[in-house]
Amino acid sequence: MLKYAMIGGGPGAFVGAVHRRALMLNGQAKLVAGCFSRDLEKSHAIGAELGLNEDRLYATPEEMARLEAGDIDFAVVVTSNEAHYPNVKSCLEHGIHVMCDKPFTHTSAQAAELVELARSKGLTLGVTYTYAGYPMVRQMKEMIARGDIGEIRFINCEYPQGWLAEMLEATGHIQASWRADPARSGGVLSLGDVGTHVEYLVPHVTGLKLTRLAARLDTLVPGRQLDDNGTILTEYDSGARGMYWYSQAATGMVNGLTLRIFGSEGGLEWHQEDPDHLRHMPLGQPARTIVRGTPDLTPGAQAFSHTPPGHPEGWLLAFANIYTNFCNTIAHGAAPDFPTGEDGLRGVQFIETCLESSRNDTTWIQL
Repeated sequence: MLKYAMIGGGPGAFVGAVHRRALMLNGQAKLVAGCFSRDLEKSHAIGAELGLNEDRLYATPEEMARLEAGDIDFAVVVTSNEAHYPNVKSCLEHGIHVMCDKPFTHTSAQAAELVELARSKGLTLGVTYTYAGYPMVRQMKEMIARGDIGEIRFINCEYPQGWLAEMLEATGHIQASWRADPARSGGVLSLGDVGTHVEYLVPHVTGLKLTRLAARLDTLVPGRQLDDNGTILTEYDSGARGMYWYSQAATGMVNGLTLRIFGSEGGLEWHQEDPDHLRHMPLGQPARTIVRGTPDLTPGAQAFSHTPPGHPEGWLLAFANIYTNFCNTIAHGAAPDFPTGEDGLRGVQFIETCLESSRNDTTWIQL
């Protein structure tokens, strides 16, 4: 079993506990050390809850990386955005593999530096674009690769949430406060938080490369400093076109990530809130629903499927699927089949390009 340490994920945090649970489901790694908070007392409190030895709880991530190097196999970075770059860099400099939450860094220059540092040291670097871990997302990817829908013509991907339809950041809400702070989030709110999931998912599933975009970033909630809604027109290297929409001010929406892909021979549609079903619409034939866990699944989707059909699989198991190959790459040299540092770099470049386009009256920009 691999050994890992966590940076972030302390009291009041959300995603750190998700990573820990996913790694428990994954069953390939054990948490042995951490710097869960800037406040050492809080780190000790979380460490005690998790059954960690006191002498493996650290005041700073730098201290942890220095003293744990050679013992832990990897680190998981789940801090707020502004701390991703220094914490990942410190771990890589000490020879530690890293999985980082998204968005990867504040700037593409920082992301490129980390990618090169990992490459030069032969280290594995991942970014948790979790939705790639769903079985039916893998089903879409493999169906498209074998030509089931023909040549892709149009892509529509949307990710609406409604939890920031009010000014939660003005109430002291922990998750809203740092996301809405330009200095901590990196100058974007919802584009970084959910828009980057859209950016990763489309090329992952289709194999296409985004070549040009025109973005309009909106702030719908009065008094907010950063974007909470965005619409992006897209073009790809194949000539296909697309449209992305993301929002965290879509009142009443919960977690409505949806991907629709239309080709010359059919279409595919998947909804994250109904993750076990994939709608396939072959040209000239009745639409059909492919159900997770049934014999219709492709080999990759079957490998990602853990429970019998009719017993829904969800977000935690998608996280666990991402970590399975990450751990196999570290332990056995498996070919990377998870979102990598290069994918994280592309996501930051996407953010920068969207900001530039929106600031210039939604002009088209070449990537």
